[in-house]
Amino acid sequence: MIREVCSILNGCVILSGDEGGQPVAIPLGSAAASPEATAEREGDRRPARECWGGVASRRLALGPCVTPCAARRAGVLLLGARVCRVARSGSHPPRPLLPRPGGMAEPGPGPSGGGGEEQEPPGPGGREEAAPAPKKRRLAAGERYVPPPRKLSAGVSFGAEHFAETSYYFEGGLRKVRPYYFDFRTYCKGRWVGRSLLHVFSTEFRAQPLAYYRAAARAGRLRLNEEPVRDLDIVLKNNDFLRNTVHRHEPPVTAQPVQILVENDEVVVVDKPSSLPVHPCGRFRHNTVIFILGKEHDLKELHTIHRLDRMTSGVLMFAKTAEVSKRIDEQVRERQLEKEYVCRVVGEFPEHEVVCEEPILVVSYKVGVCRVDPKGKVCKTVFQRLSYNGKTSVVKCLPRTGRTHQIRVHLQYLGHPIVNDPIYNMEAWGPDRGKGGKVDKTDEELLKALVEEHRSKQSLDILGISEEDLNASAENQDCGNAGGCTKSGPVNESSCPAEDAKDPERNGAAACPLDSGSNQERLENNKELGSWENRDGQTGGKSSEEKDPLCVECKMTRRDPSPEELVMYLHALRYKGAEFEYCSKMPEWAAEEWEE
Repeated sequence: MIREVCSILNGCVILSGDEGGQPVAIPLGSAAASPEATAEREGDRRPARECWGGVASRRLALGPCVTPCAARRAGVLLLGARVCRVARSGSHPPRPLLPRPGGMAEPGPGPSGGGGEEQEPPGPGGREEAAPAPKKRRLAAGERYVPPPRKLSAGVSFGAEHFAETSYYFEGGLRKVRPYYFDFRTYCKGRWVGRSLLHVFSTEFRAQPLAYYRAAARAGRLRLNEEPVRDLDIVLKNNDFLRNTVHRHEPPVTAQPVQILVENDEVVVVDKPSSLPVHPCGRFRHNTVIFILGKEHDLKELHTIHRLDRMTSGVLMFAKTAEVSKRIDEQVRERQLEKEYVCRVVGEFPEHEVVCEEPILVVSYKVGVCRVDPKGKVCKTVFQRLSYNGKTSVVKCLPRTGRTHQIRVHLQYLGHPIVNDPIYNMEAWGPDRGKGGKVDKTDEELLKALVEEHRSKQSLDILGISEEDLNASAENQDCGNAGGCTKSGPVNESSCPAEDAKDPERNGAAACPLDSGSNQERLENNKELGSWENRDGQTGGKSSEEKDPLCVECKMTRRDPSPEELVMYLHALRYKGAEFEYCSKMPEWAAEEWEE
């Protein structure tokens, strides 16, 4: 018996009845509307194409009111001489689609059709999805294969393998990190496609001379799709995965411990020392709160709720689960949290309450400098003096918004900068040090003056930058003036958007400055480099006390900052929400009788 599709009406396929019988209405997309199900319902075991259409015409037997497109929308599709399902959601068990030569699929034997093969259960909602095996394109002669990109885990999560990369030691009141091998990893950026690796290094990763990259390639430290790079002239393709193994040095931080104030099933609350970043960013990785908590307190997979500037100390909260983090984050967005800071400022602060609502503009994310500007973001801070010792004042600060450096910039604008602020209480701002927003310099001149002032004091690390960064920036500026080059773009080791905004991770190269021609020649001719191998083969090798032959920083001598230089007189005293309130002790410098 051959039925024909008479019409498609009100969401149903109308099939012709048998001789003198009534037409049959089948809901669209249902399993019962498939040719196999129709054949089985009629007790017919002939191939589906014989039940639904003429064999000679190799088409469905469509009625005069039905087009092939309408039939396809009804849930059937003719492929060659066989009828295959398109969308089905009924209770009848589907027949598996068997691959045909050339990648075409055809119905396999049904429940009563023999074969004895186990059927796969239908997908979600009873829907059967035929997932053809991905085709591997044949490569042309000499063409390089690029593997598909790997799925990277979302968010930042550090485990034992990361904490074991290196270790701490303490010296002169400072916490120091032993240099260690680390892998910077990135996928090929869109703007790199079609460019040689050498060209990318020469235009975007300029912290080292090209001689360094050639030596690193010979040493096996540069890998493309996990294969050693032997020729820097190789042309990059989309989805290329680059890995650069470097010998990494981190700046020292204060040796003050990270004190845990509260720990329960939901949160961890700590008293963060000054000079410590919250999480990995820039040159800091192990000298961060996240890594210290993991390495010394076995607290892992914490969720950052809020952050403090690196030079700010005080109450810092982490959530233990994503649910808690989301709940508190909603309170942050709805301005339901109260934050209270204390600081010590220059001069006699007014006794009455002072409210500052000057907008703040970011001058440089790299150095982390802001200033008051009408084009900036709206913000508000409330100040109240707590004490005055004849030279300096202790002030309570209540920020109503959360802009970068908001308290520090507003205090500078009021003419009472924080006593030891390494940015906003510097001579680079002019004789009035930025009071009233008066700065007789362009932004570029201001940044240059700030850097030069710290360079003269050998205190660039306090800004979170190094000579290597400055050399790279100068090179890129010259390159930009000459034309035909692009400025360097940072490659982050991890997803740290909050900290990256003001101190972005540097490129995927070691922290080695541009050096003289003699050093380039030494790198080119160093015979030891060719035998170097990544000693662990993992992200971040074991720490090494030995000098690395490729690392210029190993050959440099730096002045360590004093512990006093790493403390700024700004402290987060209290953090209060709808269901919690956490406080720390007043810092020593906030005592009324304290004198510097």
